[in-house]
Amino acid sequence: MAIIETEAPLHEAHRDNHTHRDVNGGWLRPAVFGAMDGLVSNLALMTGVAGGAVSQQAVVLTGMAGLAAGAFSMAAGEYTSVASQRELVEAELDVERRELRKHPKDEEAELAALYEARGVEPRLAREVARQLSRDPEQALEIHAREELGIDPGDLPSPTVAAVSSFGSFALGALLPVLPFLLGAGALWPAVLLSLAGLFLCGAVVAKVTARSWWYSGLRQLALGGAAAGVTYVLGSLFGTAVG
Repeated sequence: MAIIETEAPLHEAHRDNHTHRDVNGGWLRPAVFGAMDGLVSNLALMTGVAGGAVSQQAVVLTGMAGLAAGAFSMAAGEYTSVASQRELVEAELDVERRELRKHPKDEEAELAALYEARGVEPRLAREVARQLSRDPEQALEIHAREELGIDPGDLPSPTVAAVSSFGSFALGALLPVLPFLLGAGALWPAVLLSLAGLFLCGAVVAKVTARSWWYSGLRQLALGGAAAGVTYVLGSLFGTAVG
């Protein structure tokens, strides 16, 4: 009895502390990276144009055009990518579904062999495979997970991917333009706001990584700032050459 009382708190502590980060990133990672992509690309585009000593109106027009073009491009690319991936997965599921219907015993033996390869005793592996194969839909789900590494009930939606990519990219790309829309007459407020946004995005990404928030934020700030600096210099050089 004393042993049970001693071990109980250990089990509770293990249960409470044995948690993991979401290694897939969930919705947070793609949303933040989409916003970061829009922010960096539009900031670099605007600073490059501003480096050519053009008018403020041209810089704002460039920023708005970059926002629209980038957001639609991201949405179209994400939709096509996810739709193609989903179609490929569904085609493979159809193959597996036909095999389960035509050769149920062979598929059951294949499942048992998978469990045996993982260390399950052969007789037990065959019994587990037999019981799991009684329901065709459950058998399809298990084969898909074991052989293809996918969950048939959790396939990504192309529409959701496209809309979320459009929104996150547009939100990020809006930051460099926002100061001009609010009446700013110089480039530096847009640069400062964008750099602050880059640091914030990097810090948020740290929630799904093992890095500290300040390291991740400073890293993204440095990378985005470097991109803006390089494009500004290039814009100045090309602007001088063209002029």
